Amino acid sequence: MRKVLGTLGLCVAMAGMAAAEEIAPAAVVYDDYGAVEQSLTGVPGDPARGAETMVNRGKGNCLACHQVTALESAQFHGEVGPSLDGAGDRWSEAELRGLVSNAKKTFDGTIMPAFYKTTGFIRPGDAFTGKAPETPELPPLLTAQEIEDVVAFLATLKD
Repeated sequence: MRKVLGTLGLCVAMAGMAAAEEIAPAAVVYDDYGAVEQSLTGVPGDPARGAETMVNRGKGNCLACHQVTALESAQFHGEVGPSLDGAGDRWSEAELRGLVSNAKKTFDGTIMPAFYKTTGFIRPGDAFTGKAPETPELPPLLTAQEIEDVVAFLATLKD
């Protein structure tokens, strides 16, 4: 019984450590070109969950602007942003993390939303609902783990 409780305690402690490693949106460190070297969670991203986030119109909504051949079963791919085919060859994991977190750090003037940002908005709204925010501080559009999942999926897109 003690061994089971000890193992359970260790698992709970490790889970707390993993949660403590999450980087808050305001604490993300971007390099001069907008890349983010450090994982936002310390937990590897899941490419399958990243693909789900990308096609979810209430989450990433990436297909509203981008075309992704690997997601051809999803309808209505956009043509505003570049195709993401080959993204894993064009950008490093750190560059992808920076682009998904806040593309404006790399491409000044882009219309791509900052998915991991909570302040400094010009026209704040409640995600993709078209409604005004209910609270003064907005949550990020994606969680830190969802960012890592999308980055993991994008890294699989090779030419």
